[in-house]
Amino acid sequence: MALHKLLVDDFYDASFSLIAIHCKLEDYRLAYLLNKYLGLNLRRKAHDLDYNYFDASFSIFEWENEKIDSVWNLVSNVCKKEEAALQSSGFLFDNQTTVTRTVNLLPELKTVDYLIKVSTEDRHFNEKLILNKIQIIPQVITTYSVDIEKLKSKEHLIFD
Repeated sequence: MALHKLLVDDFYDASFSLIAIHCKLEDYRLAYLLNKYLGLNLRRKAHDLDYNYFDASFSIFEWENEKIDSVWNLVSNVCKKEEAALQSSGFLFDNQTTVTRTVNLLPELKTVDYLIKVSTEDRHFNEKLILNKIQIIPQVITTYSVDIEKLKSKEHLIFD
């Protein structure tokens, strides 16, 4: 009897473009500027991306363009969580301090602040034009395309 091994990676379809953005703006401000400069209509989703294994949540904005059958997602790559840490001082009352822990959606891209995921079947989608338009935004430090095939944690980019 032959043994068959089914690999889930065989079914993963990476038919999207991924753009990394470095900027220190708040998420809602960046979404506003992207809407203004790119002619998008990004809106905050009702629920953030919650990953239990990260114990973190990431803000997400979405725009579905039904005319050209594309979906744009702006997602934060950084989640900062404040956690209480006890320091034993030997006194009756211990000092309680807070420690800020940073969690990244894509750990391979620790320096990236935001990601834009564009799922489209449009053959006329011009990624270089999009990158140039984003780079024009004064508050954006830099932006570039990410090679999805080199990502180890690309399953984190599957959102409903």
